[in-house]
Amino acid sequence: MRNKTRKIKVGDVSIGGAAPVVVQSMTNTDTRDVEATVAQIKRLEDAGCEIARVAVVDEAAAKAIFDIKKGITIPLIADIHFDYKLALESLRSGADGLRINPGNIGSKSRVLEVAKAVLDKGAPIRVGSNSGSVLKKYLEKFGGPTPEALVESALEQVAILEEVGFTAIKISVKASSVLDTISAYRLISKRVDYPLHLGVTEAGTMLSGTVKSSLGIGMLLAEGIGDTIRISLTADPVIEVRVAYEMLSSLGLRKRITPELISCPTCGRMEYDLPGLVMRLEERMSSIKKPITVAVMGCVVNGPGEAKEADIGVAGGKGQGIIFRKGKIVAKCKESEIEKMLIDEIERFEV
Repeated sequence: MRNKTRKIKVGDVSIGGAAPVVVQSMTNTDTRDVEATVAQIKRLEDAGCEIARVAVVDEAAAKAIFDIKKGITIPLIADIHFDYKLALESLRSGADGLRINPGNIGSKSRVLEVAKAVLDKGAPIRVGSNSGSVLKKYLEKFGGPTPEALVESALEQVAILEEVGFTAIKISVKASSVLDTISAYRLISKRVDYPLHLGVTEAGTMLSGTVKSSLGIGMLLAEGIGDTIRISLTADPVIEVRVAYEMLSSLGLRKRITPELISCPTCGRMEYDLPGLVMRLEERMSSIKKPITVAVMGCVVNGPGEAKEADIGVAGGKGQGIIFRKGKIVAKCKESEIEKMLIDEIERFEV
């Protein structure tokens, strides 16, 4: 059972309370390039992303938010570092929310000015504490960016926002260490009822980052902690969204929006290019909006039986393949025809 948190709104998206865990990502385009940024966010929307975040590096980037908003349908968060004036300009340009870090946004008076601006607009703030932005006094107190330092640094910023009656807050306490991340979120979940944004910061490449994120975020979600997530990968942001949905659907927290691919790990009996087929299918199926299971098996003898619970599947042999539905063979084909026949069968399948 998920921890009970208060509900906030980012644009028209609810976070916390009884709302589903929300999937976020961040663009890696130059925010000042409106066309490129809009194009990437539209790809994220197609993949199921529910909130996008953009880096606001200067005034031009802040002002670009106005035009970016015209071309997208999901809420947009302005990611602010160092200059509180960029937060104010982003709000004027139509940002649906802000992300600020406690260690680098400036003095208390500047934080209060930002808080008053978001109060007027009705936008939320994510207080994002990570190992690179811990307040100096907590680094000294705890001997580095420990889980305790992350939590105390975030809570100090939250207390400033609360001074002006601002409570549309979500919090993150990320570290690049999986164990520190888990510890920090466990600590803060006992201290506040604000919704929590989960992530393992600077997780790494598609392989290592997916493993670290799955462990860190997945363990917390399984404990009922977390209201919104971002998978941080050194990769196409669309991959972040796909990984997020794989994680959430595996834990039963969100329904699938694309087919689930079940594939054989391969062995010496394999006599066709199963790895190549799986990679091509994974890409093609990412645009098919059907919550079904698709099995790709390496053996024509055991394949259908081993994947009999799959909605659609294929088992390949030497120069041939058999297509099956719910474990029953429905067609045979040449190896060169497998991909097309399988996609045709998937598109015909009625959910």
